[in-house]
This record gives sequence, structure tokens and C-alpha cells, in this order.
Amino acid sequence: MRIYPFRALRYNTGKVALEDVVTQPYDKISPAMQQAYYDRNPFNLIRVILGKREPDTETDNVYSRAADSLQDWRQKAVLVEEREPALYGYAQRYTVPGTDEVRERRGLICLGHLYDYAEKVVYRHEQTLSKPKSDRLSLFKATRTYCEQIYMLYSDPAFTVEQLVFGNKAGTPAVVPDQTVTDEYGVVHTLWKVTDPVTLNLIVTSLQDKKLIIADGHHRYETSTTYARERAAELGLADSTRDVAFTHTEANFGKPDESPSEAEDERSASLLPVPEFPEAAMMMTLVNMDAPGITILPTHRVVFGLKRFSVAGFLEKAAAYFDVTTLAAAAKAENSDAEQVVDASDLLAPLNATEGVAFMAATADGNYLLTAKPETVAAALQGVTARQRVLDVVQLHSLVLEQLLGLTVESIRDQQNLRYLRSAPDALAQVAREDADVAFLVKPVTLEQMKTVSLAGDVMPQKSTDFYPKLLSGLAFYALD
Repeated sequence: MRIYPFRALRYNTGKVALEDVVTQPYDKISPAMQQAYYDRNPFNLIRVILGKREPDTETDNVYSRAADSLQDWRQKAVLVEEREPALYGYAQRYTVPGTDEVRERRGLICLGHLYDYAEKVVYRHEQTLSKPKSDRLSLFKATRTYCEQIYMLYSDPAFTVEQLVFGNKAGTPAVVPDQTVTDEYGVVHTLWKVTDPVTLNLIVTSLQDKKLIIADGHHRYETSTTYARERAAELGLADSTRDVAFTHTEANFGKPDESPSEAEDERSASLLPVPEFPEAAMMMTLVNMDAPGITILPTHRVVFGLKRFSVAGFLEKAAAYFDVTTLAAAAKAENSDAEQVVDASDLLAPLNATEGVAFMAATADGNYLLTAKPETVAAALQGVTARQRVLDVVQLHSLVLEQLLGLTVESIRDQQNLRYLRSAPDALAQVAREDADVAFLVKPVTLEQMKTVSLAGDVMPQKSTDFYPKLLSGLAFYALD
């Protein structure tokens, strides 16, 4: 994998408080969060990554307004460009949802070269949807700026980057942080800026032989790869997604107004790799999957709008492939709000304690634990690879949603009868309010399962993983112009 240091745009904390302008990733922002970000500060990043749609025209729309905002903020020095290329150590200290366990996840913010999947350098692990890709491409073409990082995984049991950036593998970093901010979920985000050319080149070299798995950001990665290919053709260059040798910056050494030490710094900086052209790379955060701190949460499925859905009929079909156990009805938690939140802990406990493939089906008539019969399921999913047949989410999609409930691949992809929810109580509440026919609570995909499937060239269904916490948007920007 080729990575590049870069001169990032960053918020000028002399003019704005960082906590007032950064956001969660665009696809995790609800309408209520969007409004709260708008109200928080006129320079909040929401106006760029997820602006409000007004009566738009061809020349005045959500994308043109995003570009205008970025230009205005740069002119006002609310966003300023770093004076020298850098890489950024990035740590997130958080409490695992539903527990008291505190973890820290460390990564590296950099520019990463864009490869086609066929190059077998970057691997995806789940399917993508067409609508988000179209939206992100329109925004990127208007702004020509990466305001958000995508989250990539690589393997390095030696912890080489951690040692170079943080001074150790784990524990309290041995270097002084550059910036710290706490988000609305209580996650503490800390950055360390690395500018020493020798250290930068050591980091770049240490990652050259690594393969990457996309954890979060499939849509943005595929959008950027498509655009890089288009720009390469426009510029008359070779396909930028092929793996070619590094190019480097060129420096004018020994300028009259430079001291010898400044000239030497310039000479060292000239050895840093740069993309062949700006669109050939995008902003990424690389996380070592061998390091502690990675958390994957489940994403539950809610099915609605089925014609003539019968709980008894569904259970009868399901019994051919799963052992069905009736669970106690979920109790409603004490809540002063008019709409009570359903307490799902009594249902998740037996699910999480079940070995092998299992998921919980919540219906208006009761709650049921479905435990797979391996041989029967294998016979029903012969068209699915063996490594995928053993995954809970694959059996749920390929067998339950498609074969038992009759949803098509297209309807699942377009979410015509399907919602994805992180919150189990919210999923159960939709069933209780009769806003859904059935909710399926699932166990999280493990990191090892995701790695095995991805590196084999397979892809899991959409929303198979939910990495927590999300990378904060607005800590650094990569402006192509």
C-alpha cells in the first residue's frame, strides 16, 4: 500500500472551538443531529458534508453551497493549510456501548493511494448501494476536498507504526498530543502531528507491503477510485489505480533567503512521496487490526410491509432450518417519555450466549431464538461459499430474508422492506408499535470472520459490520486545489 504525507487543511482553533465544528460521519447523522450541528456554529462542517436541501436549482444546490462554504472558510482563515507535509497519529478513547469497558483505538491519518479491487491491495468486505455513491461523487466534484476519512484495516503484529508515531505499542503515548476534542458520545479524540521527514519515510516504507481492508467507507472509496480513473484519462496519464513506483516532490534547494538548516529541511522533505496527481489518493485512517481497541457492533434488521405475513407460517418454515426456542416477552424499561423504550437485554443475553449461528426474531406474537441446523442450512445454501455459509448475517439474508420471507436481492439492496438499526430497543419498539412485521437481532461479525471473507475476495451483505466509534469528521481536510 502506498501512503503519502500531506499538507492538511485544519480548523483554526484561534477562531473556532474544535468541538463546535466537527461532526460524526455524514451517514451517521440524523435530521435532529443535522439541525443541532447547524445551530452549534456557522462554521460547523455539517454545511459541507450534509447540507440542508432547499429549493435547489442547477446552479444553487446543496453541492454548490458546500463548495462556497469551504471557499469562504479558507478566505476567512477559519480553515488554514499546514506549512509542511505531515502524518497524524489518531487515538480514540471510548467506553464500549452497553458495558463499563474502556478501550483506546489508535490509527494513522494519511493519504492512501487508490487501487482497483482487482489489484488485490485494497479489499472490501460488504456490498454497496448506488444512491450514496452518486451523492458523494456530486459533493466531491463540487468541493474537490476530502473532509472525512475512511477507516482502513491492515495487519502488523510488530506494531511498527505505533512505535514510530506514539512511541510505544499501547499505554500512554510517549509523545505530546497536538489536539484533543470530546464528541457527543463521550469519545475522546486525540491527534499527534508527525513532520520529521526521516520518521515519515520510515512510516511510509513500513506500510508499503501491507494490504488494506475497508472497515468503513466503501461508498466513498469506490466513488474516489472511479473519479481517479476519470481524471487520469483526462490528464492523459496511465491508469492511476495500477500499482506503480512512488513519485517524489521536487525542491529548489539553497534558496538565497534560506539558512543551511532550512535548505537541509527542504532537501529532506523533497524525499517524501506524493501522489502522481491529486485525485490519485484520498484521506484515510489506517488501523492495525492486530492492536487492541477495535470494536464491532451488530446491525439489526427490521422487516416491514410484507403482504400476508403470518408469524405462525414463518416459524413453521423456519423450523426446517433452525431450532426455534420461545423467549420471554421483553419488558419495557421505566421511561418518563410518552413513547417507552423497550429493554432488550433479556433477549440479547441468550442470543449472545448461543454458540454457532443464531439470531432472535421479535414479532407481535412473541420472541424466538433461531439456532441454525448446520447440515440443513448448508444444503439450502449450496450456492454460497463455505466461508460465508457459517456467518450469521449471510444465513439471515440468503436463507431467512430471501427464501423464507420472499424478499428479492433488489428489494433488500434498495431497502424497500428492510431497515438497518444499531439499537436493539429501537428495533423491538418498531415491532411493538406495529411499524414492522418482524425484527431480527443479530450477533456482531467478528474481526477474524471479516478478515477471512474479505481477503478471499468475497463480500458480505450490506451493513454487516458496525465499527465503533466512528472517525470524527473535520479533524483534517485534504484539498485537491
